Amino acid sequence: MDAEGLESFRDFVDSRSSALLRTAVLLSGGDRHAGEDLLQNALAKAAGRWHRIEEPEAYVRQVLYRQQISRWRLKWRRREVSVAEPPEPGADPDGSSAADLRLVMRAALSRLTARQRTVLVLRYFEDLPEADVARILGCSVGTVRSTTHRSLARLRSLAPELAALGPADVEQPPSRDFSPVEVRP
Repeated sequence: MDAEGLESFRDFVDSRSSALLRTAVLLSGGDRHAGEDLLQNALAKAAGRWHRIEEPEAYVRQVLYRQQISRWRLKWRRREVSVAEPPEPGADPDGSSAADLRLVMRAALSRLTARQRTVLVLRYFEDLPEADVARILGCSVGTVRSTTHRSLARLRSLAPELAALGPADVEQPPSRDFSPVEVRP
């Protein structure tokens, strides 16, 4: 890599590494160390092809997704840490503090399969349409839909306290009354 390419690569890493790290940590189930490894490998691949990459962030994100897919397609299993009980809620009686919710969400995400977690991250954190997620994962849109549905159901069962963030908190549109109305001339 020439000096100009090296400088532009360093600028890219300085400006985008925190956002890319957040995605990598989410893809790896909240494990920061695994996320850092995932990002480091993606950046190493990008550095080797830097002069040919037109959209660096899109390229690095694609490498992140594909590496994560490769990890969960491997035959051997990683050792997972399981706990007997979920973490206790903090001082908030309703458990609505942002820190508590992040901990609950992180614990619940870490208990999903890698495929389920990847689909949820791509759909809801990255806000990608189903067709793009299907293209990235190399599957059909129907598979993305069914995996999303099952993943959300599992997430709800693992963390019922997240139900407080559900449709009840979202402002509902006013209901419409479609009963017959008498019209007079």
